[in-house]
Amino acid sequence: MIMKEIIILLVGLLIMVLGVLIGVAFLTLLERKVLGYIQIRKGPNKIGFIGILQPFSDAIKLFSKEQTFPNFSNYFLYYFSPVISFMLSLIIWMLIPYYFNLISFNLGILFFLCCTSLGVYLVMVAGWSSNSNYALLGGLRSVAQTISYEVSLALIMMSGVIFIMSFNLVILTEYQNLIWFMFIMFPLSLCWLSSSLAETNRTPFDFAEGESELVSGFNIEYSSGGFALIFLSEYSSILFMSLFFVLMFMGGYMLSLLFYLKLVFISFIFIWVRGTLPRYRYDKLMYLAWKNYLPISLNFLMFFIGLKIFFL
Repeated sequence: MIMKEIIILLVGLLIMVLGVLIGVAFLTLLERKVLGYIQIRKGPNKIGFIGILQPFSDAIKLFSKEQTFPNFSNYFLYYFSPVISFMLSLIIWMLIPYYFNLISFNLGILFFLCCTSLGVYLVMVAGWSSNSNYALLGGLRSVAQTISYEVSLALIMMSGVIFIMSFNLVILTEYQNLIWFMFIMFPLSLCWLSSSLAETNRTPFDFAEGESELVSGFNIEYSSGGFALIFLSEYSSILFMSLFFVLMFMGGYMLSLLFYLKLVFISFIFIWVRGTLPRYRYDKLMYLAWKNYLPISLNFLMFFIGLKIFFL
């Protein structure tokens, strides 16, 4: 019986991974289309109906290209860091409180923080192992940026945890039946959204791969499969952070069309920001994290703790 359950669980996980990969494929297509229309041009529209097969064409091209690597790189770490990065970005998807057959986490929020913290090391190792100055600088920037914004993310999450007095995401959903947390902590939800942009290295916080000064940052030496895996893990993280925003502030997980529309809308905001805003200055990015978001999230945390004590 246990063996049967394990097999069902593994099949469920496999279906979930396939779903995430297909979601990522069409998220890249959506991004290219939206950026195209923002810049008053057409996006991909040649392959298949209105370019719908473009992501699969790109995937085949990238994975069939010749794998090159720098002579002076630390080959083992250079080769495996994108693979592990991609695996980590898929493992984190187990956290979502699906209503069927998969894993239920009592400490889901802690699991999320552990997985996002591990992602820092992989970007750093990917940058360092290439043995290139540009890649190393990109890796170092990414580490400083991600660690800074994880502090504000953790504190914002703590406000939600104090509200529901649990780390379980299913309970988070139950508490939002009558009112979304977005209306109760609106400033925190905006801080969370911009912190997620910084956490996933997206414009206007894409310092890990600043083309103007670092050529392409930590992934400069990667081509073909390695680049594709870094690309996939980045877009999988974007999709996950959008989903987590919906879980935290917009009513939680529901098996309904509205839930998926909310998810697509938040993903669309990630792309919209990329098409609209220029890159920040690096010192301003750090200033924003430590001088603005940290005090705001700490003040809200104290406020919610006070409320909880008062009403208990």
